[in-house]
Amino acid sequence: MFRCGIAYPRCRWIVPLLLLFAIIFDIIAIAATSGWVTDEEGKTHYASMWEQYHGRNDKWEEGKSLMEFSWAQAVAALMILGLLILIGAFILSCVALCCTLNVTLLPIIGVMLIIVVVLQVIALIIYPVKFNELIFEGHYYYTWAYGFAWGATLLCIGCAVLFCCLPRYEDELTGLAKTKYLYTSA
Repeated sequence: MFRCGIAYPRCRWIVPLLLLFAIIFDIIAIAATSGWVTDEEGKTHYASMWEQYHGRNDKWEEGKSLMEFSWAQAVAALMILGLLILIGAFILSCVALCCTLNVTLLPIIGVMLIIVVVLQVIALIIYPVKFNELIFEGHYYYTWAYGFAWGATLLCIGCAVLFCCLPRYEDELTGLAKTKYLYTSA
């Protein structure tokens, strides 16, 4: 006999793990020195969230800080603030789900994650728009570090939805409710 159902008690461990991955992705994106943006050939210009580098034939000039521009300061502040709120949400999720089930904290964590999403989406839209206004020398590609920032944001969107929906399934999370099978075969 084969039965297929949703194991809600596993969400108590999986959702904080997803938040941990979002934290790791954000740290990778913020700390990446290899750049968020690179030119077409990848040999004359690249820029991270903090600095930009120009060069020819793999001889790079000293990096010029982007932090002299107010838009770059805003992007850095929004990303770091989003990361700090995300770390707070992770700690609260561990308290709410892993230690004991505290359903009253779940919507608060969901709201915190929505705030993280709003902050990071604003930062991830400001950066390419202002970078393209600053430097118009051809075509640029956004690299893996910028992709990690979007990955963290998408994980936060999914976790925010989960944290807002999980209070409805308190009995299932604690294991008190009878398992509802989606599919059974005889």
